[in-house]
Amino acid sequence: MVPAWLWLLCLSVPQTLLEAQPAELHVEVPENYGGNFPLYLTKLALPRKKAGGRIVLSGNSDMAAEGPFAVDSESDFLLVTRTLDREEQAEYRLQVTLETEDGRVLWGPQPVLVHVKDENDQVPRFSQAVYRVRLSRGTRPGIPFLFLVASDGDEPGTANSDLRFHILNQAPAKPSSDMFQLEPRLGALALSPKGSTSLDQALEGPYKLLVQVKDMGDQASGHQATATIDVSIVENTWVPLDPVHLAENLKVLYPHHIAQVHWSGREVHYHLESQPHGLFDVDAEGKLYVTRELDREAQAEYLLQVRAQNTRGEDYTEPLELHVVVMDENDNVPICPPRGPTISIAELSPPGTKVTRLLAEDMDAPGSPNSHIVYRLLSSELEEGTEGRAFELDPTSGNVTLGAAPLQAGQNILLQVLAIDLGGAEGGLSSTCEVSVTITDINDHAPEFTTSQVSRSRGRDLGKALRGAHSPSPSLQIEPVCLPEDTESGTLVATLMATDADLEPAFRLMDFAIEAGDEEGTFGLVWEPGSNHVQLQLLKNLSYEAAPSYQLVVVVRSVAEVVGPGPGPGATATVTVLVERVVPPPKLDQESYEASIPVSTPAGSLLLIIQPSDPMSNPLRFSLVNDSEGLLCIEEVSGEVHTARPLRGTRPGDVYTVLVEAQYADEPALRTSATLVIHFLKAPSAPAPTLAPVPSRHLCTPRQDHGVIVSGPSEDPDLAGGHGPYSFALGPNPTVQRDWRLQPLNGSHAYLTLALHWVEPREHVVPVVVSHSARMWQLLVRVIVCRCNLEGQCMRKVGRMKGMPTKLSAVGILVGTLVAIGIFLILIFTHLTLARKKDLDQPVDSVPLKAAV
Repeated sequence: MVPAWLWLLCLSVPQTLLEAQPAELHVEVPENYGGNFPLYLTKLALPRKKAGGRIVLSGNSDMAAEGPFAVDSESDFLLVTRTLDREEQAEYRLQVTLETEDGRVLWGPQPVLVHVKDENDQVPRFSQAVYRVRLSRGTRPGIPFLFLVASDGDEPGTANSDLRFHILNQAPAKPSSDMFQLEPRLGALALSPKGSTSLDQALEGPYKLLVQVKDMGDQASGHQATATIDVSIVENTWVPLDPVHLAENLKVLYPHHIAQVHWSGREVHYHLESQPHGLFDVDAEGKLYVTRELDREAQAEYLLQVRAQNTRGEDYTEPLELHVVVMDENDNVPICPPRGPTISIAELSPPGTKVTRLLAEDMDAPGSPNSHIVYRLLSSELEEGTEGRAFELDPTSGNVTLGAAPLQAGQNILLQVLAIDLGGAEGGLSSTCEVSVTITDINDHAPEFTTSQVSRSRGRDLGKALRGAHSPSPSLQIEPVCLPEDTESGTLVATLMATDADLEPAFRLMDFAIEAGDEEGTFGLVWEPGSNHVQLQLLKNLSYEAAPSYQLVVVVRSVAEVVGPGPGPGATATVTVLVERVVPPPKLDQESYEASIPVSTPAGSLLLIIQPSDPMSNPLRFSLVNDSEGLLCIEEVSGEVHTARPLRGTRPGDVYTVLVEAQYADEPALRTSATLVIHFLKAPSAPAPTLAPVPSRHLCTPRQDHGVIVSGPSEDPDLAGGHGPYSFALGPNPTVQRDWRLQPLNGSHAYLTLALHWVEPREHVVPVVVSHSARMWQLLVRVIVCRCNLEGQCMRKVGRMKGMPTKLSAVGILVGTLVAIGIFLILIFTHLTLARKKDLDQPVDSVPLKAAV
């Protein structure tokens, strides 16, 4: 049984050998070796203990089993067995391994690269024995027109294959023996500088050149070979080209032939340079083409350069230039300038003011009819019926100016102008250009008053609220405004509205002032900055006695200076303020009235008279408000309160209250009231005296020494049974007591006279209270006060006298008289006419002659 350690040893040895991989070994072998074989090359670094392995040499797959290489098993040398040729194979790749009998690798593989070292054993050879070439006159010196091609089989990059070219002979050697030069390394044949200058004098026959190629570079030794070059001299066909004119947008098959160039020499390559690249092309024969349609607006002219070059891209001569001109056609519409910002023109600008200039562009050829643009105004009439044009347009220059038609501030105008090429001829292309114009405002309008609003109205409605629209006027008259003299300060009198026809807010700012009629500063103006209305306010207390009226002249002006023709002064508004005297409400002679009457008082009985406290006050009108039972009535003018019906249904001790209301006849709004309390009494047992009105009597004013006798009840049959004396007194009305005076004459009569020098002429009812014992009643004395004549008597209105002619009778008499006079005159003129006719009918000789004096 084999021990385990032995197995481990056997397995570890091959593994160790496999892990040591040797580097590649380089070996060089000279070709055409002339010594003995085998030739030992190098010793291989095989393991000393082969462990029963064998050496295996392997090579390229194409190397035969009996190849030129082997390994000496005794010495471990790599050896070659025969001569090697580098031209057949330049290197060999081998590998050496140590393997067991069953093919398991014990060591290796060892790569070996065998390089065959070159020897100069190959002769250079030209590609052709005879080269034939044409040389054009005009070829620049130093530019190769022929490239010689030679080869050497030796290893490239070594001196063995380093070739040099030389010219051995030139025939003929005229006009110079060195007409040509040959580049030694590249074999490029070219004219020498001397040959270039004398080529025009050269013979027309060909030149024969004997050229040599030699290896080993510049060394004297080496293999060599020769060849012949036949050079034919030909005329120069590289002549300038005439310009080519091509129509733009040409509809032909592309590429389209446009020109031809030709280089008379051989080995020529044509090269075309143009911008943009690819629009033109040249073929191998020198034909020039345009590859697609041309657009003159994209590029009007092209400059092409055509070069004749050798195979190395060197120019044989100067390049030819071809000028391509693109002919224009009318294929572009005029292009309007971009619509810029709105052009501002101040209003009231004079005609001829320049607005703008339109400069449309046409991409067609400048100076040609295709780009000749004229202009035509499409829209310039702003309002129908206006005389003239608002804008004028110069058709040639495109200048837009103001016309004669007026323009208003704030107008936004869009001008449309037609731009036409071909000078406006038929068939021309056109575009519509637009110009925005706005008319800017100037402060050419002064503010003017338009409306007014009276905020407070009292009195006789003369100053009633006036609210209405008026057309703007330099002077506005406002209906009178009535203000009571007790109007409080700060009261709004009127609001005046003004307007300014300008549009700019800065031009619409207004300033208000009271120009006249308020020297004492009684009134003031209040307005907000930028507002178009002003408030007229009362600043001081009014006094009817000091100033019964005011005529205020309010002026409005523009804050900014007004320009333009005839701005004129500021507009005015005249406000008339009438100061009303404050009339207090009417006041009665008593705050309340009371009367006591028996329940048997008949209808129509006078109870009392309601009178004002001031007899000089305006006339009053009286009425009863709450006479629910209809027991009473009151005279509207005199204020006499009577029983309206018998007092049936009333009982003694009852109280009946009504409200008496008094108001001014001309001021119904001013009124007052007082309560009237009626106390009903028990009917008397004895018949009461009848309160019959005393017949009317007359007194004249101014006061005279006359009066009225007032009789007591003794004169009344119904009171005859009464016993005197009677006492007389005026009624409790203060006015009556002021205007009249009553003096008792005896126990039954009293004397009534005027107490004032002047009493208003009219009929007066004077209440006289008569009392007797416990009884009291009232007499109404009617007195007619009239004006006094010179005799101190009353002037009374006389009625029409009997037989007195009337107006109608007077007119009849006058008309009858005129008719009689007319008849009389007609008779006279008729008689005269007949008499004269009779005289004319007599013969001339029958007329008696006048006696001579």
